[in-house]
Amino acid sequence: MRYLLDADVFIRAKNLHYGLDFCPAFWDWLIKSNQTGQVFSIEKVKGEIERGNDELTEWSKTQDELFFLKPDSGIFPAMEQVTNWVNDNDYTASAKNTFLQAADYYLIAHALTDDFVVVTHELSANTANKVKIPNVCEGVGLKVMTPYEMLRDEQVRFVLERVT
Repeated sequence: MRYLLDADVFIRAKNLHYGLDFCPAFWDWLIKSNQTGQVFSIEKVKGEIERGNDELTEWSKTQDELFFLKPDSGIFPAMEQVTNWVNDNDYTASAKNTFLQAADYYLIAHALTDDFVVVTHELSANTANKVKIPNVCEGVGLKVMTPYEMLRDEQVRFVLERVT
């Protein structure tokens, strides 16, 4: 499988379970998996990360453009499909406008265009006030999973070296 990661995957990893200072194996795995054509994100997610102006921003700046994919004209049909799905559902005008201007919109369009699994911590919810990634993915026929499901599916192990 090929995975496309949402901003919250990076942000929560840095802040919680896989801090850059104590779990470099997670970050090394992301880079290695990107180099083998398996793990990616998008330019708009990088923009969200860089607003944090912290060590995660510095990490993101060291990744080349093959990690954070740029949009091209090939995503326009997918953007239209996502827009139509959002507009055809019972979201408030504010929720629709917010979503259609956010990185999540582009993330899903990229995933549709290039057959990625979307990876996010976001959970599905039936609310009119916020368009949720899992709801849209389900609506347009995309697979979505948490980072933990991705790591388990890929049988990733972060093992400490034995000190003798």
